[in-house]
Amino acid sequence: MKRVAVSRERSDSYLRLWLRLLKCSNLIESLVRSGLREEFQTTLPRFDMLAQLDAVGDAGLTMGELSRRLMVTNGNLTGLTERLVKEKLVSRNALPHDRRSQRVRLTNAGRRAWEKMAQSHRVWIEQMFAGMKDAEIEQLHKLIGRLRDTVQSARKETA
Repeated sequence: MKRVAVSRERSDSYLRLWLRLLKCSNLIESLVRSGLREEFQTTLPRFDMLAQLDAVGDAGLTMGELSRRLMVTNGNLTGLTERLVKEKLVSRNALPHDRRSQRVRLTNAGRRAWEKMAQSHRVWIEQMFAGMKDAEIEQLHKLIGRLRDTVQSARKETA
């Protein structure tokens, strides 16, 4: 990554901001993980996989597509998929043109489970942000979007 000259004070403020973002992200993720574990006896990776499958509907996703979307290795995904198949939350079928590739889809039971989890997830997120005013939420959303853009730009420069 290209080194940018900044003052010590500005560098310190970058680090403080990074740590605050990380702390907030970790707190939110921890609360979501706890809610999923306590209310549904499930994990965040399972929730994320069901969310990805719900987002694409009946078409489902290949294992490779799921791996890319979830940013996990095929090895991690295989075990997770096998457990969800055993629980009848997802189905897995070989592709007709390539028997080595498999497409994963939500079952009806998986869709019902996902909908219950998604509803609770929405409530948890609403509770976490309820202490902020609408204008603050909008401003924070814009600022984080701007941060995402600058991070992506810096990433492109290093590629």
